[in-house]
Amino acid sequence: MLVAAAVCPCPPLLVPEVAAGAAPELDAARAACFDALGVLAASRPDRLIVVGPAPVAGRGTHPQGATGSFRGFGVDLEVQLGAADTAPDRELPPALAVGAWLLGQAHWAGVPVEALGVGEPLAPERCREAGRDLAASAERLALLVMGDGSACRTLKAPGYLDERAVGFDAAAARALGAADLPALRALDAPLAHELKAAGRAPWQVLAGAAEGAGLGGRLMYEDAPYGVGYFVAVWS
Repeated sequence: MLVAAAVCPCPPLLVPEVAAGAAPELDAARAACFDALGVLAASRPDRLIVVGPAPVAGRGTHPQGATGSFRGFGVDLEVQLGAADTAPDRELPPALAVGAWLLGQAHWAGVPVEALGVGEPLAPERCREAGRDLAASAERLALLVMGDGSACRTLKAPGYLDERAVGFDAAAARALGAADLPALRALDAPLAHELKAAGRAPWQVLAGAAEGAGLGGRLMYEDAPYGVGYFVAVWS
């Protein structure tokens, strides 16, 4: 059963070495992420799974010890998902690498850690099924759910300005902050695709995992730097 979840944004810019001189601009987001990880630790899970968006090559499960890097973003920095003697051949996709970086910075230890890369096109019902399967995989499961809102909040945003982005992000923030499962399930998948909202599928996996768990939510951070919606929330 799911006992706690943390929702965090997944831009590589969250990693200070990647952001370089712009790193202070996301200090508040980083601090909120680490606070959220503290809630996960306090829930005393026996298994942690990092869930995040992934391109085709990074979809599916990644075992403990999987590694990722930020070399594609100009930084010679590697991360590892938990501790293991040998690392699998397949690298973590960027969103899961950011999750691994957060866990490393928080010195997460003592609980098995795995990851699940979710394809952006995954239908809401399939997301729900995947979440239910995760919840059934451990007596005390915690999830670290990586994902961003729309990327269309400003003219300089990666997806340019789309007037629908503010409403989409507001609905997502309300649902994440209230642990509102029906509202998360109701997020429009085609609209999320058009708005380049990478968090839609992972959030709907979370909604599936939380069914019957009776968790409450709290929104800890909401902003749209660089025209992209970033949220941090905790469920416990």
